[in-house]
Amino acid sequence: MSDDNPHSSRGSAPKSWLERIAGMFNAEPQDVSELENVISEAANNLLIDEDTKGMLHGVLDVSKMRARDIMIPRSQMATLDIEQSITDILPILLENNHSRYPVVNEDKDHIEGILLVKDLLKFAFLPDAPQCHLRDIMRPAVIIPESKRVDALLKEFRQKRYHMAMVVDEYGGVSGLVTIEDILEQIVGEIEDEHDDAEDADIKKMASNVFQVSALTPLDEFNSHFGSHFNEEEADTIGGIVLHAFGHMPERGETIELDGLLFKVSKANSRRLLQLQVINGKAPVVSEPD
Repeated sequence: MSDDNPHSSRGSAPKSWLERIAGMFNAEPQDVSELENVISEAANNLLIDEDTKGMLHGVLDVSKMRARDIMIPRSQMATLDIEQSITDILPILLENNHSRYPVVNEDKDHIEGILLVKDLLKFAFLPDAPQCHLRDIMRPAVIIPESKRVDALLKEFRQKRYHMAMVVDEYGGVSGLVTIEDILEQIVGEIEDEHDDAEDADIKKMASNVFQVSALTPLDEFNSHFGSHFNEEEADTIGGIVLHAFGHMPERGETIELDGLLFKVSKANSRRLLQLQVINGKAPVVSEPD
């Protein structure tokens, strides 16, 4: 028998990463932790980059999640009342910059439908357009239980071509809502649209002493602008300072006063602060650059 028989050396050689992952998929593994280890090893061996690794782990995380885990809580939902006129709802639309809103009757447990803001466009620019009511242009609401699997929900979003679902508890009360963007953000990270870019880019002056501030504004930049003295060793951003001061995840509309400044939460989700309104009671304020 030849000494260079390939079977004698290959039998004891360690498997390559490609052989291992191919073997795992051929065997249809059920152990998710083993698959996660292979993904991490692939990143360590530079076969995939860190972004790809994060997305793959995000996909695996989504497969374990239920609607209750990612929903926007009921308390943070921006809703429209079915009896409101188009004029009445405009401030809500401008403040929140969403493309879809739940339409309720009396309270948030009575969902009548979903308004797509684009459905208002045909009434906006025609002087002779008929007067419209929310009940005439809203679309049916999709209702799902808190226990709905997120991966199954994403499949439904794609197949049935809707983008928002209302989440209800076991008693039929509304717990919150989920959008397709909420699911995708679990996989690819925070998705910022053109409104987010505008909000996060600068400290924006809204009135003589009222400012719109991104929660991610670096603390040194915030201190320089407002003449404040927040400890830059305690947090990197002004959002971190405000969150620490609250001691809990605040809801939209909650306020707190710190160092002579009144902070109001104007935008937040279940995971982090996004945008703050800052009312400066001190003088002078550093002027906005031209």
